[in-house]
Amino acid sequence: MKKIFLAIWAIGSLCACETIEEKVDYTYKEVPFTDVHFTDNFWLPRIETIRNVTVPFAFRKCEETHRIDNFAVAAGIKEGKFNSPYPFDDSDVYKIMEGASYLLAVKEDNGLDAYMDSLISLIGAAQEPDGYLYTTRTIGGSSIHPWAGKKRWENERDNSHELYNVGHMYEAAVAHYQATGKRDFLDIAIKYADCVCREIGNGPEQKKYVPGHQIAEMALVKLYMVTGDKKYLDQAKFFLDTRGYTSRKDAYSQAHKPVVEQDEAVGHAVRAVYMYSGMADVAAITGDSSYIKAIDKIWDNIVSKKIYITGGIGARHAGEAFGNNYELPNLSAYCETCAAIGNVYMNYRLFLLHGDAKYFDVLERTLYNGLISGVSLDGGSFFYPNPLSSSGKYSRKPWFGCACCPSNVSRFIPSLPGYVYAVKDDQVYVNLFLSNKAELKVDKKKIILEQETDYPWKGDIRLKIAQGNQNFTMKLRIPGWVRGNVLPGDLYAYADNQKPVYRVSVNGQPVESDVNNGYLSIARKWKKGDVVEVHFDMLPRIVKANPKVEADRGRVAVERGPIVYCAEWPDNRFNIHSVLLNQHPQFKVTEKPELLYGINQLTTDAQALSYDMAGKLVAKDVELTLIPYYAWAHRGEGDMEVWLPIDVS
Repeated sequence: MKKIFLAIWAIGSLCACETIEEKVDYTYKEVPFTDVHFTDNFWLPRIETIRNVTVPFAFRKCEETHRIDNFAVAAGIKEGKFNSPYPFDDSDVYKIMEGASYLLAVKEDNGLDAYMDSLISLIGAAQEPDGYLYTTRTIGGSSIHPWAGKKRWENERDNSHELYNVGHMYEAAVAHYQATGKRDFLDIAIKYADCVCREIGNGPEQKKYVPGHQIAEMALVKLYMVTGDKKYLDQAKFFLDTRGYTSRKDAYSQAHKPVVEQDEAVGHAVRAVYMYSGMADVAAITGDSSYIKAIDKIWDNIVSKKIYITGGIGARHAGEAFGNNYELPNLSAYCETCAAIGNVYMNYRLFLLHGDAKYFDVLERTLYNGLISGVSLDGGSFFYPNPLSSSGKYSRKPWFGCACCPSNVSRFIPSLPGYVYAVKDDQVYVNLFLSNKAELKVDKKKIILEQETDYPWKGDIRLKIAQGNQNFTMKLRIPGWVRGNVLPGDLYAYADNQKPVYRVSVNGQPVESDVNNGYLSIARKWKKGDVVEVHFDMLPRIVKANPKVEADRGRVAVERGPIVYCAEWPDNRFNIHSVLLNQHPQFKVTEKPELLYGINQLTTDAQALSYDMAGKLVAKDVELTLIPYYAWAHRGEGDMEVWLPIDVS
């Protein structure tokens, strides 16, 4: 598979523009997904499930629901009309194509590659001569969607989703180019981006619009990173700078005030974190202090007042929105799967801005809990909301009329190899723990790292220098859950007296080093064959929420390592909503390779409360069984609880 490296700004022929300024870059640089290859027992099977089940299924649903036909009609290849319930249905095709592109980077797949080529050809045929493509308007006639408006962009601030669609096109096109080296989809995206830059802006002949549903901001930055054309970065910043200065000024769309004056996460959660991700991109690349100050305040508000223990965000069904500070209900929690994915995007970009491990602490918690709960273990059904309590009304569905979550899962999980490592100068950041082989450039020299682990079930990691002899500093993330921090801030805290320890050695010799910004640093002249061994104690622990979180008072959550646990009805033949944990619970960990695709199960003594025939309260000793939260709702609808009572009150 051809590898594409990102120092492409020097290749003048790549971009449609005449001149390219030297590209401004992130201080902390990602290691491309094309250079990290998983051998992991937890994540590689999930990626293969996305390849073999989810992506083919999602493409088939796009065919059945006429999403792909819309492009054929727009191209004049088929007769017909726009035949989708929403004008943003184009975006689902792009998102699945993005995921398929990541899969092509994992291993060659001639069938998938050919199918992608056919879709790209179809999209190119549907594109209008000046680059514009929005199938409902391109098709036109009586079938144009009522949300579209009569002219380009005029209804963008409300419901047209033109820029939302094109943002997902940019992201898919960049992924396809990086994975395959083929330019055809990238050229389509560049042509459309040039159309956007011509038509929207501050110029006398331009329209001053901002995206109604954000994502174009972060997508334009990604297009800038691969082309080096600064006008795309400038366009992203224009969209952000203009927000709050147009006729739309509501909190739902984060337009209630200029973005650099915002300090609280509000409104539609997915739109919000996509915008915050774009802000973090601009802050990281430009160093704009007003952006840095604003995005840091917003992030602090989320992690200290508005995030669930699972990493989910967005408390309210109404508006799919953030609630007030400390408003974190469990039974009615919304926690949209797309919002969890956006939360990962935001925290990753904040790491690229600041280089602090706390962002990966949030990212990891979201990844292993509130994100992968959104897709079934067999890859064929999905959650839209991800509540933390259930009375039997939730089950994953194979598809939705608004199919943003299935298509988003399709694109995110195959992209995970790009999140494992990062590089800054002569420093190598090890941010996620999973078995892989990676090729990194450190001070322009190649090194190959091999990582082996059974994480998240076991806390032992082995890192080997498979190639490379040079000086560099390896920076190992010591997760917050090892260091006694559930999350940054005081929203959650461990409620037991346990003190897990960690150990690090190089070639069998212990390493003693301080942890700064969440990283333990090992600076040395590395040589081929050097081995770093890491051990994290993985102890079941109980967590209490800040007393201001009304829904969690008198309750605790249980976690082990990065995994949050829940009690579910198939494992407990009593009413789990009325269970009472012991004040100092002791947990037994049992490996269950045959259950739910292989999990570690927890059990502890508890009491089930009920009333006898005389109406007296009765406490019955029971054994409470807990499973990972991500694995719930695979055995039928029924009761589930993450936050379990520990106080009689």
